[in-house]
Amino acid sequence: MNILLLGSGGREHALAWRMARSPHLSQLFIAPGNPGMSLYGTCLPRIGVTDFAAIADLIRREQIKLLVVGPEVPLVEGIADYLREEAGLKDLLIVGPDARGAQLEGSKDFSKAFMQRYGIPTAGYKTFGRQSYDEAVDYLKTLRPPYVLKADGLAAGKGVIISEDLEEAQRELRELLTGRFGEASTRVVIEEYLHGIECSVFIATDGHGWRILPVAKDYKRIGEGDTGPNTGGMGSVSPVIFADETFMKKVEERVVRPTIEGLRSEGIDYRGFIFAGLMNVGGDPYVIEYNCRMGDPETESVMLRIDSDFVELLERMASGELGDYQLEESTKYAATVVLVSEGYPGTYAKGKPISYPHEPTFDSALFHAGTARDTSGHLMTSGGRVLTASCLGSTLEEALERCYKLADQVHFEGKALRRDIGQDLLKLS
Repeated sequence: MNILLLGSGGREHALAWRMARSPHLSQLFIAPGNPGMSLYGTCLPRIGVTDFAAIADLIRREQIKLLVVGPEVPLVEGIADYLREEAGLKDLLIVGPDARGAQLEGSKDFSKAFMQRYGIPTAGYKTFGRQSYDEAVDYLKTLRPPYVLKADGLAAGKGVIISEDLEEAQRELRELLTGRFGEASTRVVIEEYLHGIECSVFIATDGHGWRILPVAKDYKRIGEGDTGPNTGGMGSVSPVIFADETFMKKVEERVVRPTIEGLRSEGIDYRGFIFAGLMNVGGDPYVIEYNCRMGDPETESVMLRIDSDFVELLERMASGELGDYQLEESTKYAATVVLVSEGYPGTYAKGKPISYPHEPTFDSALFHAGTARDTSGHLMTSGGRVLTASCLGSTLEEALERCYKLADQVHFEGKALRRDIGQDLLKLS
């Protein structure tokens, strides 16, 4: 089976790495891809993830049977809807929801209202537009700190602000509503703050049934001890010690089941991944947010722990035939440490030469996130998040030790990383 994977980051590299191990795969095409992904398929750097016409032409030309959409933007912009209307593509299998389903991520207000409609536990909230600044401030004053502000639309993982100070929260609110993230923050969701510990749950669904993938935990803040501004993610680990059988039973009954049934009741044929960012509050799961795709950098850890045929899972999801698929996951621990450019998530330099020790193996990988080759073919930095070191281990300590050993063998000017990934979970063990 010929497969097209859309995306160019660490998430997509990890997906390609896992897909390449399947006997169901004939040829893998990746648009636009990155230098590391060329080990597994044909990268097409001139085709962007929102160039729908070029993607449709590629699907016809290469006789693609299955499309896997990695990032959220093409899903929110309606790539699934577009391709289903294209001539000759009615039999194309797509992993990823249509534009309506993608609103779970595309609009924080939509997702919060959805959770309220179906009794899915989440923090209390209100949504405010540009003309409602005074009302929003009044609502902030009714809450206890910390104050949580979220841009309604897509903001590349940086649209959430948590402030301990009311005056600071008011300033941040004004900046959001006056266009810090463009159209994405013309409306702002203000939430009650939930006290607890987070984890990431990934749901693979064919619109009816579901499988819960290995649970992970990510680390968003740039600084050690979870300090500084949010980033796209600085590391992840899997499994998560507190996500035990009792907790996950609550997750399935209180979050997963009503989410899938709610989508069906609204006429949304959702075939793809749902990320549920959860907060464990005294042993009970609360949904912080949904994503309409796999998360990054959690995917890098999750893919290392899936032992069953991943392409078979993707095909069954897209065809609506999840049926009796047996998801097998490793009993080992996985960890991921992200190597970033100096200055990230603010201004950073690009074009720094990179050297690193080895190609990916079955239990250790360097997934590319922000890399490119110069005109001479040398590997260079091209983004804020550059590479992720991802490793398996018999224990979390071993997985982390292997990750940091691998990370220390990567060299580029200005390399930065967090040295405390997973330490909070080690203290719980």
